[in-house]
Formats: sequence, structure tokens, C-alpha cells
Amino acid sequence: MNTLTGTDYKFPSQTKIYHGKVRDLYFIGSDRLIMIATDRISAFDVILPKGIPYKGQVLNQTATLFLDSTADIVPNWKLSSPDPMVTVGLRCEPFRVEMVIRGYLTGSAWREYRAGARTLCGVALPDGMKENEKFPAPLITPTTKADTGHDENISKAEIISNKLASREDYEQLEQYTSALFQRGTEIAAEKGLILVDTKYEFGKYNGKIYLIDEIHTPDSSRYFYADGYTERFERGEAQKQLSKEFVRQWLIENGFQGKEGQKIPEMTPEYCTSVSERYIELFENITGKPFQRADTTGLSSRIETNIRNYLVSHS
Repeated sequence: MNTLTGTDYKFPSQTKIYHGKVRDLYFIGSDRLIMIATDRISAFDVILPKGIPYKGQVLNQTATLFLDSTADIVPNWKLSSPDPMVTVGLRCEPFRVEMVIRGYLTGSAWREYRAGARTLCGVALPDGMKENEKFPAPLITPTTKADTGHDENISKAEIISNKLASREDYEQLEQYTSALFQRGTEIAAEKGLILVDTKYEFGKYNGKIYLIDEIHTPDSSRYFYADGYTERFERGEAQKQLSKEFVRQWLIENGFQGKEGQKIPEMTPEYCTSVSERYIELFENITGKPFQRADTTGLSSRIETNIRNYLVSHS
């Protein structure tokens, strides 16, 4: 199956390209941004060597759905989605923090807690918690936004003192983060899922805060199936989940955590297909809609044509 693992287009009025871990950003003029969700996949801040079929489409279309369904909470950057893997939007000046919010003790937070940590980003954690246990109230645990390497946990006080955001702006980010997580939790519950944790990114355009990037996708979020959650938790069993965590677990089991000297295990076509199916499963579960696989014949050309047509019609 064809996958899109890299792009290098030249569009009218293009001023800059930025290749992220999984997205390629094209800066158009002074105020527009084209975001292409590629089929690249990353884990432990490392881009893995093989693309995942339809992953970019899943991410882009999931994000599009949730941007549209939360626009009453906070304005967002999206203007249009001219291709299943593309969003065009306002070019905002991003805050250099990611707003991570956690409803349950799992993932990296659990690994730190198990190792003895009892504070996370300046937030105190109670003793005696178990893996996958629900917090009394969701915790906001921001991280720095690194261009390369690892994002680092950071506290509200550090964000303000380091001038990554003013106090007024940061408190607005917290309010938006809590409201978005509540909406995402409600939408997930309607589909028999638990929104476990997620991250949001924000920026400013003409002095106003906007939600940017992706939202509630399997790359930015973790979901559990609600059915059986309590029984699995009480038995101390792993939760059935929809997220990228299964990729991280596969890497860990095969001796890779992104550390120097470690080798990425072989990603066979069968493995890549299985990951693709998990991504599609999440899309169908969270949206309640069947996933329509776009034609990937001439994938790169299709994307370029759709973007060029959009730019011509909106020039």
C-alpha cells in the first residue's frame, strides 16, 4: 500500500517549509498555514522507518471532526480541509508549551509514579494510587514544546516565570484545556470510550488565542474502552485501549525506548498493516462513522493537486 512519508512541494506564495515528526507544514504568505498529516509514525521522539497506511488520513479527519465540534468553546485555526490528509488554516504564533491533561494515572505519568514521584508538573499526587486509576479531577500537566528531542514537564509557575505565557494567557489556556477535555470526554462516552489523557496546543493570531494543530487523535490522545474498564482495573489487568501506546509497548517489548545504542525492531508489512487497522478502529469508534479509505494511487500528486486547486480558488 502506498504511504506518504515525506513531501517537498513548491506552492505559490510559499515562504517556508517545516518538517515535524509526523506533519509537514507549508507557510503561505503572511497568515496561512498548510498542514499535511503524513503517514510517518514516531515514538519516544524518534521517527520510525516505515509509514503506516491511512494514518495521515485518520489523524487529519479525526482532528477536523473535533475542531468543528469544539469551535463553540475556543476559536481554532482551521479554515478548510481540501484533501483527506490536509488542513489549511490561520498561521498563529504558537505558545511554546503543550497543555497535557490527564484523567487517569497511566503511561509516562504512571511510570514516574511507580518510580516514586509524587509530584507532576508541580501538582501533588496522592499515595496509594494504582495504574489506570481515575484521578479525583483531571490534572493539567504541561510540557515544553521542543523542536527536537524530548518535551520536558514544566509547572505553571515555571511557564509564567520563563515568560512562555503571561499569567492571564496561561490561565485562559487552562480554562480552554479543561473545557475541551470535558467535551472530548462526553463525546467519547457516547461512543463507549474513555478519553484518558490528551494534549492541546494553542497560538495567537492578531492578539487572540486559538486552538491549533490536532485534537483528540490517536497520536495526541489515549482512549480506553469503557466496557470492562472497572473489571480490568480491579484485577490489575491492562486496559483495552485505542491510542499509540500499543506501538510504544511493542517497541519496549522489543528492546527499544529511543535510547542511544538501541535498534528499532523490524516493521514488517504485516505489522504496519496491523497498526493501520488500529488507527482506523479508533476513527470508527470515536466518530461512529465507517472509515472511507481514500484512493492512494498517485498519493503525493493527489495532495499537491488538491492544495493547488484550493490556493487558486482562495487567492
